This record gives sequence, C-alpha cells and structure tokens, in this order.
Amino acid sequence: MKKHTLALGLVAALGFSTTAVAGGAAQSIHVYKSPTCGCCGDWIDHLEENGFDVTATDTDDMGKIKADAGLIPGLGSCHTAFVGDYVVEGHVPADDIKRLLSEAPKATGISVPGMPIGSPGMEMGDRKDHYKVILFNKEGQTRVFAEHN
Repeated sequence: MKKHTLALGLVAALGFSTTAVAGGAAQSIHVYKSPTCGCCGDWIDHLEENGFDVTATDTDDMGKIKADAGLIPGLGSCHTAFVGDYVVEGHVPADDIKRLLSEAPKATGISVPGMPIGSPGMEMGDRKDHYKVILFNKEGQTRVFAEHN
C-alpha cells in the first residue's frame, strides 16, 4: 500500500512540476531585421509582452535571410523570424504564432505580407486595416491561416 501511495504522490508531484515548467517556459524566437527599422523593434516588444524569448539580429542582407528561409514571392515584409521548425515573416500576431506551434501543420511558415496598419508593431492610433496571415509551404502553396480586422 505504501508503494502505491508513494507512486501516486510521485506522479502527482512530477505532473504538477512539469505543467508548471511548461506553462512558464518562454518559446524562443530568433528575429532577423534591418538595423534601421523601428517597426521591427515594436513587433519584438509585442512578442516579448506575449511570452516569447526573443533574440534579435540586425543585418543588411535581409534578401539572403528570406531566400534561405524559403520565403516565396509576394509574402515578404520587413523582418524574418524562426521559431521551432517554422519561418515567421512580417507582423504576425503572437497568438497566431502560438497557434502555429500548437497545431504544427506541415508548412514552411506563416506570413503577414507587407506592413498592414494595425498589425502588431504597425499600430497607428485607432486605424486597423484588414489583413491576412498566410500559411505557406516549400511548393509555393498558400492558404489563409487567420484574418484580422
């Protein structure tokens, strides 16, 4: 009986500690950006405010970063990030990145093409343009992953 109680106690303790660690652990994301782009810094602030552990690298060769990442034409923006096995291009909301990681679709990554006003890092007062988060793969296929108004 003592072994059974001890085993249950151990399972409960490990279960709680694992949950606590998992719940409190920040997801690491590496952002490549131009050293002169202010909105990239604002997007990084958004990620950190939403629990991401951000490493930022300034570079003057964003074209190479995007090409190496497998970004397809038409999906580009001002910064490129890597989280887990995915590419995150542009002003993607943190919740959409979390959803990407949770659902783990077979894809190269997600993108918010351009720099839509009202997206994270592109806030301008009350103005919020409609924009889409696009899921893409290596074959050049895309689909809408999320929409924001």
